[in-house]
Amino acid sequence: MLCFGLLHIQKITLGSAMFRTTLILALCAATSVQTAENSFVRQLTQPTRDFTKPEPSEANPAGTATAPRGAGPKAFSVPTPNLATSKEVDFKLGNALFRREWQPGQGVFSGLGPDYNARSCEQCHLNDGRGHPPMGPQDDAVSLLMKIGAPAAGLQTYLATLPDPTYGPQLQDFATHGAPEFQLQVSYAETTVVLSGGETASLRTPTYHIENLSRGPLQANTKLSPRVAPQMIGLGLIEAISAKDILALTDPDDTNQDGISGRANWAINVETGQKMLGRFGLKAASPTIRQQTAAAFANDIGISNTLIQNGTEPPEISATNFDFVAEYSAQLAVPARTGTADKTVLRGKQLFYQTGCIACHRPKFFTDKLPKRPELSALLIWPYSDFLLHDMGAGLADGFPEGVATGTEWRTPPLWGIGLSQDVSGHTTFLHDGRARNLLEAVLWHGGEAQAVQSQVVKMPPQDRAALIHFLNSL
Repeated sequence: MLCFGLLHIQKITLGSAMFRTTLILALCAATSVQTAENSFVRQLTQPTRDFTKPEPSEANPAGTATAPRGAGPKAFSVPTPNLATSKEVDFKLGNALFRREWQPGQGVFSGLGPDYNARSCEQCHLNDGRGHPPMGPQDDAVSLLMKIGAPAAGLQTYLATLPDPTYGPQLQDFATHGAPEFQLQVSYAETTVVLSGGETASLRTPTYHIENLSRGPLQANTKLSPRVAPQMIGLGLIEAISAKDILALTDPDDTNQDGISGRANWAINVETGQKMLGRFGLKAASPTIRQQTAAAFANDIGISNTLIQNGTEPPEISATNFDFVAEYSAQLAVPARTGTADKTVLRGKQLFYQTGCIACHRPKFFTDKLPKRPELSALLIWPYSDFLLHDMGAGLADGFPEGVATGTEWRTPPLWGIGLSQDVSGHTTFLHDGRARNLLEAVLWHGGEAQAVQSQVVKMPPQDRAALIHFLNSL
């Protein structure tokens, strides 16, 4: 039917009969190839049911863009292996700027503050890895920021929380002059969870103390959302996933009655003014790497840029240098997996799939064809995320709406590289505020849509629970 439709159109618009027929055949052939290709991709990205052996290419979670699995703190700081030579120089320049400590005042690398959370991107994303909450009285909160705001009741906007009129969208704990906006203290209450087989685990519930507010009190209805900096790997691959493939996984009304209601977040692309799917940030409130990078410069370091001016002109980071940092962020490679054929890993994978974890942590996607990033194009990737919003229950709720995300919803984080957290970041704290001290604690905090899965993990035999964690550490 499609080819006949094309035939009718082309008879009207084209010239010679020979050229017309050739073009029609080419279009029909292209349609057939596209249909076959789509069918192949759908088949390739379906979750496996065979857990006797690893799947083809499973050890390379980013396809040909996978980096060798390194050890030590620089395992996440590797460029995409098939990056063109001309782009390698840009990557190195972006790397230098990512680690650059900005200074107050005016100049090429100046403009810090006046209020800020960190002097460089590297301070929050140490070794391009994951941040952490304060580890003790002498540890500052540099890689944990506190977003603040009041829910915008009745306001028709994608920004569902309004910034504080005095302090803005987040609190900054450093200042170039005078007293910083606040100081943060965190205390924890421990709760014991009884597991099968006589095992127990302890979960810590954080309480955040906002002290020494230097510019007066916060609004009475202000919500706090503490967030640790996420790891940086694979961002370009996430951006390369077609929006339609992510949206195909949404089920806001749980029509299949599996208890999972993935929802898309939406945001305005500030460069185009267009509504776009959100896929970056802990609540998927940012649509592009560039926009996420711009917000980090403006809000975390106090550096204006071409996307977010902060009232300064010209921008404090040049457009060229900003582009270097954004592209560096897009080209940080995902490391190879280890032990995919190990029997315990395969058993853990089977449990991960069969308990229903993959309903949110979707194993595989196929990236789009991107003319400007051919090295990230048409790849089978394994992020283990659907990049959608899910209600995680009251235990993890921050009460902080963002975009269309409610105060109980969070984006499913990608799991690739999670087993290297200790090597790269020097710790194994997880979840949005780092409350979980290991992967088992992170699983046990799951509630809401994931409550049924969490209950299965609590009840499964200890050796199966250990196998599940062993699988996660292989990613």
